[in-house]
Amino acid sequence: MLLRLAYLGVSNVFSMLRLLPMSDRDKDVEILALRHQITVLERQLNGQRVRFTPGDRAFLAALLHQLPTQVLRRMRLLVRPDTLLRWHRDLIARRHATRSRPKTGGRPRTVRSVRALVLRLARENPNWGYRRLHGELLVLGVKVAASTVWEILQEAGIGPAPERASSTWAHFLRSQADALLACDFFETVTLSGARLYVFAVIEHANRRIRVLGATAHPTAARVTQTAKNLAMDLEDAGCHVRYLIRDRDGKFPALFDTILKDAGIEVVLTGVRVPRMNSIIERWVQTCRRELLDRTLIWNNRHLLHTLREFEQFYNTHRPHQGTLVVIGLLSGEGEFEAGDVGGPGAVECVAVPPGVES
Repeated sequence: MLLRLAYLGVSNVFSMLRLLPMSDRDKDVEILALRHQITVLERQLNGQRVRFTPGDRAFLAALLHQLPTQVLRRMRLLVRPDTLLRWHRDLIARRHATRSRPKTGGRPRTVRSVRALVLRLARENPNWGYRRLHGELLVLGVKVAASTVWEILQEAGIGPAPERASSTWAHFLRSQADALLACDFFETVTLSGARLYVFAVIEHANRRIRVLGATAHPTAARVTQTAKNLAMDLEDAGCHVRYLIRDRDGKFPALFDTILKDAGIEVVLTGVRVPRMNSIIERWVQTCRRELLDRTLIWNNRHLLHTLREFEQFYNTHRPHQGTLVVIGLLSGEGEFEAGDVGGPGAVECVAVPPGVES
């Protein structure tokens, strides 16, 4: 509106300058022509109202409000004089309302980085209330009021700690990583077109993988025997596991869960069509396919098992794992060394990996 009003003011100033050299006769002729054009316009509108923009109203009100009402009634206008005066009153009232509007007071808004830190702490620690969050911020050297922390949580739609303290699936996986296993079946195809099903188990804590077998016929008897082998393997390794995550694949018989339960391992089922609930083993299956199976021609079951054993050894003892802070040498027992320990040529040796593996 202000831009429109400024444009009208400037354009009409130039119009007034154009009128200065004109004689009174020329001005009278132009006025008569304009009045006649207004009459033609009203006749074509056929009783319809002319729409004025807010800028047009403000300009006409400022230009004509000082004229007496009698003079306005004699002028050829598209609106009544009362309407014109009302526009002027509205313009003055709006101006006074803008000037008397109170300025925004109160404390300045919290720094964006502090707000982000508060929300991060709240989401990563659902058991913490706003007072606990306030205390942790003070420990970090961030000085804000406890009420400010509460307001930040309210604006973000984060409720009180008791309402958000229920454990999520991700929190459960992190808190129980040392006692978690995950298993899954995946299939591959040999050169002859035969389908083979591989059963693998992975430890959440250190990403150690166990390939427990491959078969073309994953019958209930075979899967049950695999559960027994897994229980004995864990017992021999001294691995204390409490939970095993698996999907709802029909290859798992009820006896599979029973055997593991007798061994002290509780089976946790994922949701229907929710593979992300078993994302650790699903990610390993993707790695196995991309780095090994997609690059190797599998002849038969024996060849597949031999290749998977080599990949298992490579995966557990050499390949770095980003999910465990790139820990290597899981089973080799090799100690860490400083960057300065790496000498000149010959200090770094190349170790052969299974054929087809992308090292």
